[in-house]
Amino acid sequence: MNLNSYLSQLRGKTVLVTGGTGFTGSVLLKKLVEIGASVRAIARASSDCSAFDGLPIQWFRANVYEQDAIAKATEQVEYVFHVAAAFRQAKIEDQEYHRVHVESTKHLAEACAKNSRFQRFVHVSTMGVHGHIENPPGDESSPFAPGDIYQRTKLEAEHWLRDFSAARGLPFAIIRPTAIYGPGDRRLLKVFKMVRWPLFPILGQGKCLYHLVHVDDLTDAIALAAVHPSAAGEAFLVGDSQAIPLATMAEIIADELNTPLRVVRIPVGPFFVAADVCELVCRPLGVEPPLYRRRVAFYTKDRSFSVEKIKQRLDFTPRWSTDAGLRQTARWYVEQGWL
Repeated sequence: MNLNSYLSQLRGKTVLVTGGTGFTGSVLLKKLVEIGASVRAIARASSDCSAFDGLPIQWFRANVYEQDAIAKATEQVEYVFHVAAAFRQAKIEDQEYHRVHVESTKHLAEACAKNSRFQRFVHVSTMGVHGHIENPPGDESSPFAPGDIYQRTKLEAEHWLRDFSAARGLPFAIIRPTAIYGPGDRRLLKVFKMVRWPLFPILGQGKCLYHLVHVDDLTDAIALAAVHPSAAGEAFLVGDSQAIPLATMAEIIADELNTPLRVVRIPVGPFFVAADVCELVCRPLGVEPPLYRRRVAFYTKDRSFSVEKIKQRLDFTPRWSTDAGLRQTARWYVEQGWL
């Protein structure tokens, strides 16, 4: 069967999405509505759901780790897409990552295990559980080496889900996205803006391989993992066909924007020191530091993975090339006045 045939199996099914007001979750929500699923979503009371006005979505307004809300939201549900994530900001307390990533997974899975109609739990993790790839490309069997609290709690949730499934028979699949981009994304917008600077700075002398995934491809893969028989009990890295050096990424964006590009390499060491000082001073004050270690470390790591497993097991191939996706995203940013 082709992708659309698989996704059509979700038509009329009761599905629950967490993190639905985020970038990836919002695209997934709308896609599930288009497919014809009966869609539920959990969102914080403070979340803006106006982008979904008029869509047939049943909202449960609560934190994703609140057990009472989870119990209600999972009643008679057949599929769960657990997309929710604590947005990576230096001022967020470590416990919040644990609540959003680990506690929510536990409460959702335990509630689903009591439901005789339940079909599959799709858990969205991150490529970051593998950390830096010494000899790229890595794959799903690469060693785990999470580098921060976001990645560590994502990995903890993965391990817990596997153990729980082994004990209780809960059907699941795990998706590990590479770096998500596409129209609507704000996280990588800063890279596009940097392309228009007089100089495009890259810290250190490494390749700085970056593996991207277009949000449209990612949400297709997430939905496919819910219904494909070969996805059961498996983890899949989802990304564009191959990684790209940051400098090449900047060149593509600059070409699309018709702007000159001059890449300059800067020693990375002093920036680690400056980042540590910024975090030390800002975090106790609850202020987002202008520079922090995770952002500096980005330039010292290579993230490059083989996506052969999802291609071979689920017959899934990204529709967007990195070149086409970056150009589409750049044009969208310009149209929105963001660039």
